Amino acid sequence: MREFIGAFSAFLDIQTALITEVYGVIYALEEAQKLGLTNVWLECDSALVCAAFTVRTNVPWMPRNQ
Repeated sequence: MREFIGAFSAFLDIQTALITEVYGVIYALEEAQKLGLTNVWLECDSALVCAAFTVRTNVPWMPRNQ
């Protein structure tokens, strides 16, 4: 059985779908780190978002600074 740990929301102004999904991954991993989680399962249905984290040059410039 899995346990629901939590959820979050953030105001990102007007962004593209790619940027909002990249921020979602970044925020989720930051929260996991704050909670001291070392084994995190993160699912994403966007090949572009997955590529953004496997090839650093694919990350859009705005979330790259995060």
